[in-house]
Amino acid sequence: MNSTLEELKALVRKHARGQRTDTGIPRISLTLSETVTELSAAMVEPIVCFVLQGAKCINLGGDGIHYGAGKYFVASCEVPAIGQVAEASRAHPYLAISLQFDPPTIASLLLDMPKVEDPEFVCGLGISPMEAELHDALLRLIRLKDRPAEIPVLAPLIEREILFRLLQGPQGPKLRQIAQVDGRLAQVRRALAWIRGNYAKPFKVDDLARMTGMSVSVFHRHFKAATLMTPIQYQKRFRLFEARRLLLAEPGNTAGVAFAVGYESASQFSREYARLFGSPPARDARKLRVEPMAEPGSAQPASARA
Repeated sequence: MNSTLEELKALVRKHARGQRTDTGIPRISLTLSETVTELSAAMVEPIVCFVLQGAKCINLGGDGIHYGAGKYFVASCEVPAIGQVAEASRAHPYLAISLQFDPPTIASLLLDMPKVEDPEFVCGLGISPMEAELHDALLRLIRLKDRPAEIPVLAPLIEREILFRLLQGPQGPKLRQIAQVDGRLAQVRRALAWIRGNYAKPFKVDDLARMTGMSVSVFHRHFKAATLMTPIQYQKRFRLFEARRLLLAEPGNTAGVAFAVGYESASQFSREYARLFGSPPARDARKLRVEPMAEPGSAQPASARA
């Protein structure tokens, strides 16, 4: 496996261009960082991130989730996170490969696999060690960067193999939930989408539960299991993420941005903003105009998905 891993790392170093590189292989991106990054905010989307070298840490409001070389990180729903590359240097940069999940692909694969009974409540985030078979499949996939004419034929086959390995592993329940269009995770994701689309509006958890067809207690347990947050915590964090985006356009309008995202008190907004991002709104906005914000789908600055 050592030779496989070394070749895989060499290919990522060859093809990665900074914090995010789209590869031309559907749903696959590469990440390379030669330095430890500062904490930054972004939305994590349904994805698997395979870390080949270095380490990363993300925080969703509670304890940090740290994952390093030889591990893969799975997220099954959209969550706002604060993250950073935690281990990296020029000699040993952070290297990772990310695969954005495609629910129809997972669903079609499940048709050819035995049915499995999963736990009722499944955490939306998880970390597991990579096995040799995953390294091998990833190597064959990234080799296609140098043989682009083969991508349309071989990439879908290798993607299915990777998903098959993941479905057989400890994070399999998360992938199976992603594929269930009428499952509990799909119902929670409808509530998440509503909150993101109506983040400035107050809501009652009873109404969200009714929207998803669950009782309040069952909805709350599934929501917390999937996101590691309560619905109110999720809305508050998303409001602050959106406020940060708006401050780039209106850096001197802290009070206006506070009210626009649903806060009734500008002072409370400033306190909670500084608690999450480490600086008051105006100072943070000045910094963001110099340093790029993290892109959607990432948990670190400008790193797309890994």
